[in-house]
Amino acid sequence: MRSSTHTGTFAGASPPRDASPPRDASPPRGASPSRDASPPRDASPPRDASPPRDGGLPERRAPGLWGRARRALPFALAVALVAFVLGRLDFDAFRAALARVDAPLFGAFAALFILALLAADTFATVLVYRRLIAPVAFRDFFVLRGASYLPSLLNHHVGQAFITVFLARTHAVPLARVAGATLVVYASWLGCLLLLGAVAVPANGGPLAGSALLLGAGVLYLALLALRPARLARTKLLAPLFEAGVRGHLVALAARVPHLLVLFAGTWLPFWFFGVRIPLAAALTYIPILMVAVTLPLTPQGFGTRDVLAAALLEGFAAGVTREERLAAIAATTTTWAVALTLVEAALGLILLRGVLPHMEAKVPTAAAPAGGAPTEAQREPA
Repeated sequence: MRSSTHTGTFAGASPPRDASPPRDASPPRGASPSRDASPPRDASPPRDASPPRDGGLPERRAPGLWGRARRALPFALAVALVAFVLGRLDFDAFRAALARVDAPLFGAFAALFILALLAADTFATVLVYRRLIAPVAFRDFFVLRGASYLPSLLNHHVGQAFITVFLARTHAVPLARVAGATLVVYASWLGCLLLLGAVAVPANGGPLAGSALLLGAGVLYLALLALRPARLARTKLLAPLFEAGVRGHLVALAARVPHLLVLFAGTWLPFWFFGVRIPLAAALTYIPILMVAVTLPLTPQGFGTRDVLAAALLEGFAAGVTREERLAAIAATTTTWAVALTLVEAALGLILLRGVLPHMEAKVPTAAAPAGGAPTEAQREPA
């Protein structure tokens, strides 16, 4: 027989005529009801405890006025910078500079550059993720990196975040760990830029102290990795940096060199189509500045920042009798190259994101182990 938890009687006994509890179960007069008998004050669910609508993620609030303004700021800055550059141009000279370019050849060069850049970037990056995350195949990451070109149109780092979240989800690895592996990728890229700057400074007659300063920054970072401070090494986000260690960073740096060379050529050679002939020694100084400026989270695809910097740094190398003609040649290069890259990256990213990536995602196991054996302890931890 079942017992009733409210009255203390058995379920087989005859119930009272009314459903009210017996008199002796009520507290005596003047006595306050016990705390156990009364429902707790906070028993009602909080207002924000409603089930989320998007499958387990908390519902996001609509961005406020400041949030919308912050998102629109990069686009407004890009428009303002481009308007500033175009506003001081001689448009007849600008159109003449555009007319001198072989458009089909220029477009083919842009497409070839993007494919070469994608292959070199994949080669360097996949080595890092294989070592720290999972056995990612070259072809799979080639598709993923190409698909990330679409969100990268907003900003380079948005595309990197897209890759990080995708790998964490498909390989069942904590997001913080994948983000740490992405930091190793960033470190290899910054290391290449430091080496390039260290070579470029004395090549253009600069002081050796400048090269020593750049190389010293890299040596200090490697020394920190070798020392492995316990508090930093135990941090989930920074742990992959220390697991890679000095040797892993040097390997990643060497693998990143082809990507750096392709990007350098793709930033330097388009100027030659428009008669802006920059010698190699000068290009080693100025082109890395443009390369870094494009990746800064200031404007989408570096629109505006590339144009302003190129006009300030490269005017002396442009063909033309007047300053207006030289600025027109530089502006024609930067604006046309930015548009060409945007169109190629958008088309490639859309094709891979919509046509190939969903099929690749379905084939990836949800708990892939890293190359070399069973899942690591970090993979077994919840994200």
